[in-house]
Amino acid sequence: MELACLDLEGVLVPEIWIEFAQRTGIDALRATTRDIPDYDVLMKQRLAILDQHNLKIDDIQDVIAGLSPLPGAIEFINWLRERFQVIILSDTFYEFSEPLMRQLGWPTLFCHRLITDDAGRVVDYKLRQKDPKRASVKALHSLNYRVIAAGDSYNDTTMLSEADVGILFHAPQNVIDEFPQFTAVQEFDELKREFLKASNRELIL
Repeated sequence: MELACLDLEGVLVPEIWIEFAQRTGIDALRATTRDIPDYDVLMKQRLAILDQHNLKIDDIQDVIAGLSPLPGAIEFINWLRERFQVIILSDTFYEFSEPLMRQLGWPTLFCHRLITDDAGRVVDYKLRQKDPKRASVKALHSLNYRVIAAGDSYNDTTMLSEADVGILFHAPQNVIDEFPQFTAVQEFDELKREFLKASNRELIL
């Protein structure tokens, strides 16, 4: 049995922190794992900025409520689910994901949790586990699944390396240049073809 594992932000939906940065006008919040490979460093930077500007979980959720999946993403994930079991492996948070997961038809999502205080301040975050995307693929291998994975950022590269086939999708040039071992595509039709090519089964577009 083959599984498809996808990153979420930048692959199927907009980068939430970039959208929030645009709404608030705080450029420092535009940083993502495309820019800062160390996720702990990135999240501590984000939490400090939220605290500095007195921004709370409701402020972020209000922005997310107005977001839609990237053009073509809903059609793509529906196409993918007809051919593979699909799991989203993301470094987003369950407190962010509901409006977007609803629009995508509630695919299975493995991600993290935010910790907030009584006033709604985001005071910390809790990772599901260390290097969770790679660990998830490794666990799926232990169940005798073959995994084809796609992602766009530094934090996806261990998942892509652990997968039987890894594909860069919508990745910036710096990530493509640093990881030339992965095929890089930019359009959903190209991604479909890469999944078909990677599959051990006879599949049609």
